Amino acid sequence: MKRLLITIAIVAFALGIPLLVQAADWPTRPVRIIVPWAAGGSADALGRIFGKKLSQAFHQSFVIENQGGAGGLIGSMAVTHADPDGYIFLVSGIGSCVIAPKMSANPGYDPIRDFTNIAYFGGAPIVIVVHPSLGIKSLKELLELAKNSKEPLAYVSPGTGSLGNMIAEYFARQQKIKLEHIPYKGGAQAVTDLIGGHVKIGSMTLTVVSALIRAGNVIPLAVTSSTRLAEFPDLPTFRELGYPDLATTTWFSLSAPKGLPNNIVQAVNREVDKAKDDPEVKKWLATEAIQTEKMSPAEFTKFLESELVKWGPVAKELIKADSQ
Repeated sequence: MKRLLITIAIVAFALGIPLLVQAADWPTRPVRIIVPWAAGGSADALGRIFGKKLSQAFHQSFVIENQGGAGGLIGSMAVTHADPDGYIFLVSGIGSCVIAPKMSANPGYDPIRDFTNIAYFGGAPIVIVVHPSLGIKSLKELLELAKNSKEPLAYVSPGTGSLGNMIAEYFARQQKIKLEHIPYKGGAQAVTDLIGGHVKIGSMTLTVVSALIRAGNVIPLAVTSSTRLAEFPDLPTFRELGYPDLATTTWFSLSAPKGLPNNIVQAVNREVDKAKDDPEVKKWLATEAIQTEKMSPAEFTKFLESELVKWGPVAKELIKADSQ
């Protein structure tokens, strides 16, 4: 038997076939989780809170590394070139898996073919917020200001290709108003300028600005959740304001290089879903208005495919419009 196992190992190595790593033997060293956006945003926060629970579950450090840029393309591409050995993962999401690839002529990877898509974290809605000095308290007032302005109104988002960018541009085209996008490399940097009043309008995940809304630093106008949120009962949804197409969330997930052994995939998926029942995690998700559900790897992959069908054409249309 020992000789047989040695022979199998030699043949697998010669053919470039990765040996299955027993879940009980993995991990034996720290695991990297690449976040392809800057620190301080929703992806970073979700990566850290689930990474903490994975560290506890597997008795090994899951270390966050931020590699931002190009709407998540740079960090994501780095993971596609890594070995599928269970020691590198990716905080994926709608920005890097759906929007950025569709907005780029050559993204460098396919979100279905080039990754092992493991688990769904959850999604936070996008909220349109304004600086108090703008003197606006409703989406209707923002529309009136934009239509009467000679110059495009500037707004910040977490970055080009983020859902915040998509929502604002989609809304602007729908209402025939002009907005000037000022992209950042993450929600935290965008919020800094927004609080300072350097830019008066923001379109970003509720997770990033929820504390600022409570403190009165910014004023929320509309949110992309399907219904009003318990944490912000006075905040109207786009849907109830007459924009049913703008009901969505900025969701994030966990992926790895293509070919990750299935036993590791299943083990990590189970622990991510188990973490969603943890009181600490549940409280944090509720506070940040992040909606989640449990999905198997197959269910998550099917969900990703449906999001590509839904948002892919919109992303392409925005790029086409910008080039005209």
